[in-house]
Amino acid sequence: MNTTEVFLIAMAIIFTVPWLIWRLGRTDYWAPLVVVQIITGILIGPGVLGKAFPEFHQFVFNPAVIQSLNGIAWWAVMLFVMIAGIELDLRAAWKHRRESGITAGLALGMPLLLGSAAALLMLGMPGWIGAEARPWQFVAGVGMACAVTALPILILLMEKIDVLRRPLGQRILRYASVDDIAIWGVLALILMDWQRVGKQAAFAVAFVLLSLVFRRLMRRLQERDRWAVSLIWLAVCAFGADWAGLHYMVGAFLAGVVMDAEWFDQDKLDQLRHNILLVIMPVYFISTGLRTNWELGGVAVFGVAALLLLASVSGKLLGVHAAGRVLKWPAGEASVIGWLLQTKALIMIIFANILLDKHIITSETFTALLLMAVASTMLTVPLVEPKLRGARHVNTNASALRQP
Repeated sequence: MNTTEVFLIAMAIIFTVPWLIWRLGRTDYWAPLVVVQIITGILIGPGVLGKAFPEFHQFVFNPAVIQSLNGIAWWAVMLFVMIAGIELDLRAAWKHRRESGITAGLALGMPLLLGSAAALLMLGMPGWIGAEARPWQFVAGVGMACAVTALPILILLMEKIDVLRRPLGQRILRYASVDDIAIWGVLALILMDWQRVGKQAAFAVAFVLLSLVFRRLMRRLQERDRWAVSLIWLAVCAFGADWAGLHYMVGAFLAGVVMDAEWFDQDKLDQLRHNILLVIMPVYFISTGLRTNWELGGVAVFGVAALLLLASVSGKLLGVHAAGRVLKWPAGEASVIGWLLQTKALIMIIFANILLDKHIITSETFTALLLMAVASTMLTVPLVEPKLRGARHVNTNASALRQP
């Protein structure tokens, strides 16, 4: 078979296997299709399918096919991260800055501290820190991975349990938006290359100046032209960030941050996000799974994943409950918010991919982080939905849904 035929076999596997698992297994309550696609990526990777059927795995996922899949995956994740940047509502966060700052700070800070402590333990064991990482970069990277909340997946899950458009959902979006800025800021600090600081400074200056021109242009365009120009802007920003030694996904996020959601029809923006998840993001999940590694042994990888999951979940819950006490939230509200902010899949995986690309973590650490992200996300709906249902049953105007 030629490369095109093998590529199409790979694409058929990518879209068929997770859909069958999701549909026949009826996993939607605890594992939405996007989570099943991530899990399938791990299963199709070298650690599972590659071990069970090495010849078949090497035939389908040969270097030429992987190169083609990676190109699709790069563009898919750039689009997705750009939309995440567009959806940040920093004006709402500023309007409620005391509440948003306290909650977001504690919700990010506590899991960051506990995750960093877990990373310090990992430093004492061989095989986890990347070849080009300084210890502080590894500790900060793993710690921040434990603190991440995935804003796009959070939106999908809140739509599922019907809280997205309620006051509670809007509050949680504010907290996650503030954390998103911190996440990408820390990532930029981790990736700061003092040997290329001139390039990075040039990119920062050029980005600010071009953003001013870009924003003025976008205000004058009709909406149909804004969609096309935004894609050009995305490619330019991603190239500039990668050229400067940051990462093309940092550029993609910055491209979205300087765009106002009001420039686009919200329904069309939501539909675009859903279509990206349906049409091309599964390729990114599979390419992510192909990077997993179990060479240190499954027990070690699962053990570290469990340690990171404990740090992530307990840190997030402790931080949000502390915020609830400071802000005097009603009983039960902090638990709902804390569990919803556990959602990690996608943004954490993107974050970990960047750390792996820059050799800050090893493939084994990446695999452990991936398992932690999947488990954390799968816990969200089963633990939150009964709490919300109970609150609504007691009082249809339950305080958990109030506007502060």
